[in-house]
Parts: sequence; C-alpha cells; structure tokens
Amino acid sequence: MPLQLSAAGLVLLAAIMHASWNALVKRSGDRLLVMAFVSFWPIPPALAAALFLEPRPAPSSWPFIAGSVIIHVGYYIGLIKAYRYGDLSLVYPLARGTAPVMVAALSALTAGELLSPMAVAGITLVSLGTASLAFESGRPRGDRRHSVLFALFTALTITGYTVVDGFGVRRSGAPLGYIAWLFAIEGLPIFVAALIRRRGEVLPYLRASWHIGMIGGFLSCAGYGIAIWAMSLGAMGQVAALRETGVIFAAIIGALFLREPFGLRRILAAVVVAIGIVILQLGS
Repeated sequence: MPLQLSAAGLVLLAAIMHASWNALVKRSGDRLLVMAFVSFWPIPPALAAALFLEPRPAPSSWPFIAGSVIIHVGYYIGLIKAYRYGDLSLVYPLARGTAPVMVAALSALTAGELLSPMAVAGITLVSLGTASLAFESGRPRGDRRHSVLFALFTALTITGYTVVDGFGVRRSGAPLGYIAWLFAIEGLPIFVAALIRRRGEVLPYLRASWHIGMIGGFLSCAGYGIAIWAMSLGAMGQVAALRETGVIFAAIIGALFLREPFGLRRILAAVVVAIGIVILQLGS
C-alpha cells in the first residue's frame, strides 16, 4: 500500500511533533515524572473522545490495544534505563534510527508488506542517517555500552508497538476510535509507577511543571496518533521511516533553540535522511 503524498506530509509533521516534545522535556529533570505526565495528560480527553466516537473499534482489535499498552511499558522502562547510562544524543538517535529497518523486516514477515528495492534503499538511508548521530563522539565505551544495549532494546519495543498498532488499527474498522482508546489506557501504567516510586514528589512536580506535561502530552499524542492513522493507509515500514526523521528535526531544534552544535556530521546525516525520504517516496 503506497502512502499518499499528503499522508506522508502529515507523518513528517508528526516527526516534528515528536522531536518538539523530546526537546521540551530534555532538560526537565526527573525523566520518570516527565514521561508519566506526558503520558497522563492525553488520558482525560482521549477517554472522553473514546466514549462518544462512533463506530467503536471492532472486538478483534482489542487484543492489539492490550498488546500495545504492554509493549509501551517496556518502551518506557528501556528508555529510562538507557538514559541512566547515556546521553540523549546517543540514546535517542540509536533507538529511533534502527527501528524503521526492524519494522520493515517484521511487517514483511508478518503482514506480507514486501517493499520495492527502491523503498528498502530509502528506509535504509533514513535509518543510517538517523542512527549515525548516536556516534558523533566516537565508539561508545564504558557505561555508554550499557546505554547502547538499552537503546537497542528500546528500538525493539518501538518496532513491536508500531507493528502491533499497524495490525490493530487495520482490524479496528475505526482508526479514530482505536487511537482514542489506546491513548486512554496507554499512559496509566507509567503514571501509576510514578505515583508509587516518587511518593511525595508528584504533586509538587505537577504544580511546577504542569505546562510541560500538557504541551508534551499533546504533541506526543497527536504525533503518534497521526502515525497510527497513516498505517491504516500505507506500509508500516514506510510510516516508521518517515516518523523517525524526528531525530534530524530534534538536532535542528537543538541547534536553533538550545544552542547545541550542528556540525558537518549532522549536516551530512540530514542530507542522507532527506535523500532517503525522496527515494522512499519514489519507490512506493
């Protein structure tokens, strides 16, 4: 299923949203609390929408919603562990950059989504350009090796929930209903974990940083919601590759607003990703 140009443009917008909320929370303190509140804020509006949206997701799609929620728990655990040992500049590109190739391979095996050689080349270029940013400081050593392992584990969870949601939204018969119910449930486990592990810190953090959680929650929810909707229209591997260009957008946002360097390596990575996107679209 080739992805229409308009849908591809929306997925690129979703990538910018993903990069924006990551930049927003990058310097926001306790990552468990940040992720908990980013996940919590979409729950009330998503639940309200889910209760009134018609048609409702088909019963056959509910196991996929449950599976996605469970895999997302692993995603949050892997990400928090990866950040314990490594910096955002290492973990984020490696986790997001390797996922599209895995998604393309898994969707080919499970959904029969055999992409053209040109599309495969495009996805590979996007992944290589994205993941290359993880090695700007050279080969990981010491504790950074642990961060690489957890980043790769995170990439596996990204692959898992992407493919599960791709199957789920297609079986639901109601993409908006599927997305609403997923976001109404998905953030609960990490929020409950924060309540248990950060007792006495949740309310003070909420008072001080509620706006970060609210804005981050909106951007996260809208960005992944667009990606799920796009997977009801096109190949999962293609959507995943376009979505993970958020790493390049994150580097650009960091250079423009956080005064981070944007040297030759990042410029080359951005060029490789841009070429990959063009090849991916032409080969679809």
